[in-house]
Amino acid sequence: MPTKLIIDADPGIGDALAVTAALLDPDIDLIGLTGVAGRVSGERATRNLQAVVALLDPPKWPRLGLGVGEKVVAPSDGGWNPEVLNGAGGLGDFQAYDAEPADRIESDKLLCDLVRANPHEVTLLTLGPLTNLHRATGRDPQFFELLGELVCLTGSVSHGGDVTAAAEFNAFADPEAARHVLRSRTTISMLPLDVVESVHLTLDQSQRICPDENTRLGRLLSLLLPFYFRSHRQHLGREVICVGELAALAAVTARRFFERDRMRVDVETSGELTTGMTVFDRRGVAHHETNVDVLSEVDSQGVVDHFARLARGVRG
Repeated sequence: MPTKLIIDADPGIGDALAVTAALLDPDIDLIGLTGVAGRVSGERATRNLQAVVALLDPPKWPRLGLGVGEKVVAPSDGGWNPEVLNGAGGLGDFQAYDAEPADRIESDKLLCDLVRANPHEVTLLTLGPLTNLHRATGRDPQFFELLGELVCLTGSVSHGGDVTAAAEFNAFADPEAARHVLRSRTTISMLPLDVVESVHLTLDQSQRICPDENTRLGRLLSLLLPFYFRSHRQHLGREVICVGELAALAAVTARRFFERDRMRVDVETSGELTTGMTVFDRRGVAHHETNVDVLSEVDSQGVVDHFARLARGVRG
């Protein structure tokens, strides 16, 4: 039976690729997409999600949750700048239309509604800041109790940060929410920067995935990937693009690609230089005191091949 999945995202080209893969995957029943402020504003995140779904036009559309709040401005200290890498609108050369989202329900309410309607059955994948989850628990104190599984793309174990020297962007964007969620009593799988930065897509691989621009998927990839390759080359000096968001999606349905370690983590919320830093206690913490499953190793080629198989299965 397909996994009932909600993706909470702030697209971002990488997030758009993960949403695309989820819509193509027959092992996933994508029941909801919720926008969150991060790389772009909350409302722009929702419009970007709607634009991706509209272009692919799947047989079953997921429900859309409206994000709130402004985009997060990265510090100007030489770190990772999401606007530079993703474009001002978040989707590179893909200019998302400005039609009003079909459903004006706010993201945190939609999360609560979908989880309560499907108790213990829903997997939630977060690709952006954890703001919506924090708000959802304020709206429904049983939210985590009713959620089946939570997979979070956030934090860093020993890699350092990307947006600052100490912090990964999603944790930095809303450290209070990250602390609240990671301290919660629910089943959490955490994909840190250490793992996802090793998942790369080369230009040759991207051209083999879906070369036909006459398909819906080919059209979408032609609007997303060339911009992403250019921005990585120009601003990071890389000839490959990081597709860690695809790894995060694979953690939901292709767990064979990963190894896991139980760890205890907390989040710094007020440090002058370390706000958003995920702090792991590795002093021989007893197993019952750990609070997250940290994905510690990934089969990078397996993730890329998995996406390629999904893409090649699309027709028309």
